Amino acid sequence: MLRSRSLPLRAATASLAGLALLAAGCSGGGPEPSGSPDATAGRSSPAPESSRSPGASPAPAKGSVKVVDTVATGLESPWGVAPLPDGDLLVSSRDEGTVSRVDAGSGKVTGLGSVPGVEPGGEGGLLGIAVSPDFAEDRYVYAYLTSASDNRIVRMLYEEDEEGAGRLGAPSTVLRGIPKGVVHNGGRIAFGPDRMLYAGTGDTGDESLAQDRDSLGGKILRMTPEGEPPGHGNPEADSVVYSWGHRNVQGLAWDAEKRLWASEFGQDTWDELNLIRPGGNYGWPEAEGEAGEEGLVDPVAQWKPAEASPSGIAVARGSVWMAGLRGERLWRIPLEGGEAVAEPQAFLEGEYGRLRTVVPDGGGGLWLVTGETDSRGTPGEDDDRILRLEVR
Repeated sequence: MLRSRSLPLRAATASLAGLALLAAGCSGGGPEPSGSPDATAGRSSPAPESSRSPGASPAPAKGSVKVVDTVATGLESPWGVAPLPDGDLLVSSRDEGTVSRVDAGSGKVTGLGSVPGVEPGGEGGLLGIAVSPDFAEDRYVYAYLTSASDNRIVRMLYEEDEEGAGRLGAPSTVLRGIPKGVVHNGGRIAFGPDRMLYAGTGDTGDESLAQDRDSLGGKILRMTPEGEPPGHGNPEADSVVYSWGHRNVQGLAWDAEKRLWASEFGQDTWDELNLIRPGGNYGWPEAEGEAGEEGLVDPVAQWKPAEASPSGIAVARGSVWMAGLRGERLWRIPLEGGEAVAEPQAFLEGEYGRLRTVVPDGGGGLWLVTGETDSRGTPGEDDDRILRLEVR
């Protein structure tokens, strides 16, 4: 049963030359920054012509969202979601430090066990998860977690007994030394089309880390499945740092042209959707949102705090779909090449509360995971839940 909310739907009101929306700085412990709910949308920042895909058809200016099914309910602090090859979902619990398997058909939730070494607190805990691109052969599940000393990426074997009951093996560390904090731990991990492992990290509240090329905080990282620098494609051959100047990246997704998109929490002014280029400096803390400064990469779209707080993103039907925590809505940003081609649209505003994660369902639709039990929401009887969406 849905909770009734008093937030009216406010679509973005800016023209294409003036895209903007609302955003927030944090998603976990501590107070969220203030922002004017009446602020108008900001601007989009067109990508260079060289990033356009010749002959590519743009997404329609207007789209639609239909909730097809509530697949699972009663989840506690769900954060990361990883679809398995058979269509079922692995879901991490930030605060409990556990991983569960959700049957995509029946919605049955089966615990796979706790991940040793997780120390939840504030915005830290068991965050993003991903399955190996060779999962059918190696059975590896990857996780981004907060330990007693740092944030790190581990991997675990997914094992099944003779009856088919699953469990996770002991974690082995893939990458350690990512700075941790009460806030801004980043946490999203995903395998790219190049079969490399990517991770979004945060500045932990220490703004200087984002511009410190020797720190793993405030970055997007790119590495081999073993956690090593790839040796090619990164700005420096001996480093896993792919881009920098980020405040808190919690969304990573690739479009049909294999371009990487990332969502980022701003502070008090602008949240961002960025098109990621290797070696790009995305400005924080020198800039928040569009700055037009030489040497800094401007966002493709930006939002004011109260309408976004972007966490997970996904690409489907030619658009980026962005889950909003404080904004309690799902944003659709239609794309052509490397730029937004129409005003973003807001869907489901206030209907399901805070929205944490969105991933493709393999058939052109989306899985959407709510985030009401993350200590900042007002959970109802069925929270948190996984919804199946039909999108256009």
